[in-house]
Amino acid sequence: MFTNAIVRTPGKSIAVGLTESKSLGIPNYEQAIIQHQSYIESLKRCGLDVTVLEPCEDYPDSTFLEDVALITPSCAIITRPGAYSRRDEVKQIESVLRNRFNNVKAIEEPGTVEGGDIMMVGNHYYIGLSNRTNLEGAKQIIKILNKYGMSGSTISLNKMLHLKTGLSFIENNNLIVCGEFINDSRFDQYNSIEIPESESYAANCIWVNEFVIIPTGYPITKEKIRNAGYTVLDTDVSEFKKLDGGLSCLSLRY
Repeated sequence: MFTNAIVRTPGKSIAVGLTESKSLGIPNYEQAIIQHQSYIESLKRCGLDVTVLEPCEDYPDSTFLEDVALITPSCAIITRPGAYSRRDEVKQIESVLRNRFNNVKAIEEPGTVEGGDIMMVGNHYYIGLSNRTNLEGAKQIIKILNKYGMSGSTISLNKMLHLKTGLSFIENNNLIVCGEFINDSRFDQYNSIEIPESESYAANCIWVNEFVIIPTGYPITKEKIRNAGYTVLDTDVSEFKKLDGGLSCLSLRY
């Protein structure tokens, strides 16, 4: 069960954030603020105490907090983003984490890791090897996890930006799968809920205390998750989609 979440309010500089989805247009700042507040309300509805950090205008992508840190039950890990323009974002989260956690570790050069590439399943962490997360970074994560009695393994990505672009573990042995992860034998032990390519954005959803939060506008995904026995909450994050960001990216939950 989660009790807390940390989020960061988008800055006006969000309009120039990193994206491979230029066809979706430039994010609208005012609308992003409205959607971000709605996201916070969804987290609160799930029972979380939400800490809201001030915007960082120098870092357009800094609202996507998940990429700069990993919080485990035993420690917090400050990552080292693979996107060069995001490297110094870690300085903006370090003091926040050190004020909350006794054990704070950090990924060191030449390792790169972004939290969007890490999926927690109990005490095991799947780590995607992508353009943003390299093998050295993954090895450092696994070494830290092992120190605290947890484990990790790597998965090479072929098409996805991040591992959690196409995978979401929603507890109760249920795994949301899309794209290159469909029929992947490495996940045979889970009950796979397949998401069609037409709704691939909804594959990034989050389980929070028996609720599953999904992006607004994906009826097939919503119905499949409901049929699996969950209460589903819709949250509009379409402005963040324009920056390749999903629901999990927008918070650190612990």
